Amino acid sequence: MATGIKDKVAILGMGCARFGERWDAGTAELLAEAFEEALADAGIERKQIQAAWYGSGVDQVNVGNSCIPAAMALRLDGIPVSRVENMCATGTEALRGAVYAVASGAYDIALAVGAEKLKDTGYGGLPTPFKGTFNDLWLNLGAAPAGFAQLAAGYRAKHGISKEQLKRALTHVSWKSHQNGALSPKAHLQKAVTKEQIQDAPMICEPLGLFDCCGVSDGAAAAIVTTPEIARALGKRDLVTVKALQLSAASGVEAGTTQWDGSYVRTTRNAVQRAYAEAGIRKPREQLDLIEVHDCFSITELVTMEDLGISGDGQAVSDILDGFYDREGGGVACQVDGGLKCFGHPIGASGLRMAYEVYTQLLGRAGKRQLKAPSIGLTHNLGGVPFQGVAAISILGLQG
Repeated sequence: MATGIKDKVAILGMGCARFGERWDAGTAELLAEAFEEALADAGIERKQIQAAWYGSGVDQVNVGNSCIPAAMALRLDGIPVSRVENMCATGTEALRGAVYAVASGAYDIALAVGAEKLKDTGYGGLPTPFKGTFNDLWLNLGAAPAGFAQLAAGYRAKHGISKEQLKRALTHVSWKSHQNGALSPKAHLQKAVTKEQIQDAPMICEPLGLFDCCGVSDGAAAAIVTTPEIARALGKRDLVTVKALQLSAASGVEAGTTQWDGSYVRTTRNAVQRAYAEAGIRKPREQLDLIEVHDCFSITELVTMEDLGISGDGQAVSDILDGFYDREGGGVACQVDGGLKCFGHPIGASGLRMAYEVYTQLLGRAGKRQLKAPSIGLTHNLGGVPFQGVAAISILGLQG
């Protein structure tokens, strides 16, 4: 019987490039920026890495669809390197590959790295016919803002929430992220905004206005993982270990039947229940200190708080307005670094960027945005759209 990976793998070092419109750097330079920081943090030499997983979501300028661009950029000479792509869960998928490889005993030290340089592609976040005939058939009208605006409609209908009440909560979600992003020196957007600016912004797809949507950015992030025993032998003391890593993919049930009411994300609920079981978490509202969730849109963050079982069904609106998810709200801090709203969403890097923030917070390195003594955090990615997607969960914590 499977026993899971709890505490079998430690993070030896992490790195994160500055996100934004990086016209000053190519993908190779972004990869190197994140990797060199991770390497220095780990305190090892490049040649000690035995295998690597590279996540990128969109074929782009100077980056093809194999492992070779990453292997060349990082001078990973002769070792196995795999390129992975799993929509917006790609960064966490890369981490899962490296963590599972170490947990299995196949390798002692492995690298996960993700990068995307979307600004060079002209990609603006709207659908493009690049995912093959299956997705063109099912998602031909699937613009992301429209898909997630439908989530808002389903949520309101199920819980009897007025447009005005939901908009106030969504405004608080975006306001909170921008307050936090202003304290993140590596974020794309580092400017706080007022709630009036958010509410008066142009509408993109009702009820989602401009500040309810994350942007397109360039970025990269990296993690070097090993066993706790090797980490200690290398001189590490305060160890951040992987408590759980789980994925869930949609089978078509949501889109093809009447078994789903459109008010929640089924894949997130499936993945997180397995992750909690693997990590031994029974009361997430009490046990989690921080979460980094896939806030591609403010409604996604709101619904995810319930999908993660932190807020009860229909209760996220009041929790948000009460400040339960604020950085200094005394509850479960959400998007402490500003989230996708302030970092943007370079697809292959986002999952690892989230893990970087949790890792940084657990080690007390977050500067002005540092939480008081966090011991466990969760990351969440959601690829695709609510009715057809893939969710990824990682739970990281200090080794007890």
